[in-house]
Amino acid sequence: MKQFLTTMAGVFAGLTLFLVGVPFLLIVIAAGATRPAPVPGEVVLQLDLRSPLTDQDAQNPFAAFSGGSTSVMSVIEALHRAESDRRVKGLLIRLPEVGMEPGAADEIRLALRRFEAAGKPVIAHSQGLYQSGVVTSTYMVGAAAGEFWMQPGSALQATGLAVEDIFFKRFFDEYRIEPDFEQRKEFKNAVNGYLHSDYTAAHRTAQLSWMNSVYASGLNLAASDREMDPAVLRARLEAGPYSAAQALELKLIDKLGHLHEAKQTLLTAAGDDARLLDLSAYARSIGSLERSGPTIALIEAEGPITTGQNGLSNPLAPSTMIFSDDVAEALYEAAEDDDIKAIVLRVNSPGGSDTASEQILAAVRAAKAADKPVVVSMGTYGASGGYWIASEASAIVAQPTTLTGSIGVYGGKLALGPALAEFGVDMRELGVGGDFAGVYGTGGSFTPAQAAAFSSMMDNVYQEFIIRVARGRNLTPQRVDEIARGRVWTGAQAKSLGLVDEVGGFYQAVDKAKALAGLEGEVRLRRMTPHATPLQALERALGMGSVSVKTLAAAAWVLGDPRAQGMLDTLAAERLRAQHSAAVLAPTPVR
Repeated sequence: MKQFLTTMAGVFAGLTLFLVGVPFLLIVIAAGATRPAPVPGEVVLQLDLRSPLTDQDAQNPFAAFSGGSTSVMSVIEALHRAESDRRVKGLLIRLPEVGMEPGAADEIRLALRRFEAAGKPVIAHSQGLYQSGVVTSTYMVGAAAGEFWMQPGSALQATGLAVEDIFFKRFFDEYRIEPDFEQRKEFKNAVNGYLHSDYTAAHRTAQLSWMNSVYASGLNLAASDREMDPAVLRARLEAGPYSAAQALELKLIDKLGHLHEAKQTLLTAAGDDARLLDLSAYARSIGSLERSGPTIALIEAEGPITTGQNGLSNPLAPSTMIFSDDVAEALYEAAEDDDIKAIVLRVNSPGGSDTASEQILAAVRAAKAADKPVVVSMGTYGASGGYWIASEASAIVAQPTTLTGSIGVYGGKLALGPALAEFGVDMRELGVGGDFAGVYGTGGSFTPAQAAAFSSMMDNVYQEFIIRVARGRNLTPQRVDEIARGRVWTGAQAKSLGLVDEVGGFYQAVDKAKALAGLEGEVRLRRMTPHATPLQALERALGMGSVSVKTLAAAAWVLGDPRAQGMLDTLAAERLRAQHSAAVLAPTPVR
């Protein structure tokens, strides 16, 4: 008995330490991490693009403890401030060895061009570019720098763009798995891998269309920045791969040199007392966004779109979901604030739930009704549900390589019953009420009545999407249907079709918002993106509704158990999969 009580006392003490001590420690660390440090005199900024790159900062205060990432928004904001900061004398960029998301590369390229236009030198250093995904986008960022260096002995393999898709039909046929899906329409290819063993004609056409547009855009911008004929640059790159020495000889880069030499070159030009400073440290020292003039709200949304609030995802990891309650509330708050004159909604999403997308769109309408122009700035993608929430904005600004459109819908299920029966596992279902009550059961395919009802539902969602786009873009429903049907367009293509208003980056969207609101001169950008405080994050982590799972899983995560991380990520994913009505989701772009 004594031993039992001693053991229980130890368990209680351990849980108390975790539930009280760990949260307290994390809050203290998080608070300390946000305290800005002064810029140490004259500096050369250093930006390492080899770390994970998201479009926006994480929406919880403990993201750094999961390894962290660099956000495109934080990079361009810091460089924008550095343009006019006399202490900043130059910039060193370390390029990744693989491809970057095209929209992210476009945004960073624009920031580099503005930085150099302010008279500040930029060196991009590469330890090799290797053929993988959209490596041309990485080359484009390097080409935007005043000097493009490569390490001696490295390789330049930017010869093109390729994607690879997996098709499961023959596997499903072999094991009697029955995919039962509806698509609206032929170009909505998110589930083609379940239904076919190769690209359909529509799938192939749509895929090659956006790939050619993304590839050509990157090449043309790189050629412009390097003052080369686009046809010449394309021919030289596609004839590769090359060693770094060969790339220099062909004028594809500017200089061979090691990283230390590139650093010393910039520091020497900056002055004897200049120091290297990481761009993230500089960003913390200057705070966030502009601080004077009329106010424009900035609301950010990144990831698949789902209903509800940000409460199911791992509170110790970056949020990768758009929760409709949170974003809609931020839009309503901005609409009701008399100091807010316009709103910029930054969207980086492949889509998600149609009902969640409609909730956010309703808030966009409310902001416009309150005489607050809403300008959408699209990142790497603003497709399907991501386009739904943008469709009735006052204006849409997209990068030339943004993947957008995908105006369509799909839904369905995988019937696993026949496959499991082969292994002696029988699925049985009981139900009361209408035939549709068991429509999502995985024991078998849709009945004829269920299939007809489900098909009608898909038609309704598609038509509702068409109506919103037609209303928002001042097009007829017939014209929208012609350019929709599930097609994915790039921003450059979408501009010519009337689906976006301007091709450009975040600060072009800010300028558009200023113009629509009748503002001149400097403006203050107030970030109103939903973010959890340290206490809110912990309340969600240890909430009454899921205390046992989340407490133990978070404890295991802190102790380094990868299974717990997987469990928490699965909880977030299941939230989206549980919405059976319809999915307006586009394929995630390649890197």
